[in-house]
Amino acid sequence: MSASAAKVSKKELNSNHDGADETSEKEQQEAIEHIDEVQNEIDRLNEQASEEILKVEQKYNKLRQPFFQKRSELIAKIPNFWVTTFVNHPQVSALLGEEDEEALHYLSRVEVTEFEDIKSGYRIDFYFDENPYFENKVLSKEFHLNESGDPSSKSTEIKWKSGKDLTKRSSQTQNKAGRKRQHEEPESFFTWFTDHADAGADELGEVIKDDIWPNPLQYYLVPDMDDEEGEGEEDEEDEEGLEDIDEEGDEDGEDDDDDDGEDGEDDEGEDD
Repeated sequence: MSASAAKVSKKELNSNHDGADETSEKEQQEAIEHIDEVQNEIDRLNEQASEEILKVEQKYNKLRQPFFQKRSELIAKIPNFWVTTFVNHPQVSALLGEEDEEALHYLSRVEVTEFEDIKSGYRIDFYFDENPYFENKVLSKEFHLNESGDPSSKSTEIKWKSGKDLTKRSSQTQNKAGRKRQHEEPESFFTWFTDHADAGADELGEVIKDDIWPNPLQYYLVPDMDDEEGEGEEDEEDEEGLEDIDEEGDEDGEDDDDDDGEDGEDDEGEDD
């Protein structure tokens, strides 16, 4: 092949390669445009599904109300139901100091109400019996989501009785053993009613609404770990007691064998 022919062939190859690249880029661009069109259809269906799901949730939210009411009436027959439920819940109990628990012993009812359209927010109501801490009979906190999607919250102002403001308590507490110790306690549970800094990420509100409220009984019935440990220790002591009895029985048996052996030797000596 002549040098001139080789140059022509090389130019043709480069030209074909450039054409393939242009075709490939064009096909990719068309594919991207088609993907975008399909994705728009998927998003449209997702929006439609969300609207349908919301309608179903609104329907069943209304159907659940009579059962929630009946449940509240039954719970009212159980003393300290709600304080026990909160203490047994791992996330809520971490927010409770000893005085918080004492105050929550006066908590008689909890109600969670989702607004009619559901998506715009909810309210949590805490009903209290007469107590030595505050004057309020009901403490509420509401969470709102406006049309632009911005979250906000508002709550009842707690009317503390003189010297009973738990949000200003001392960190000096007394543990179960009766020994006083200085340590950093968590902020009072009741500071939650004044905290509106980040309504869109209110973990306690979400826990009460989505975890506790649907089925509080599961947390009320959580076994007391102290009782379980006590039962375990008793079982261990019983087992140790049985082992001691068995060992004593074995020792007595060995002593009897030794006595029999000695008696036998004595008899033999008499015969001689």
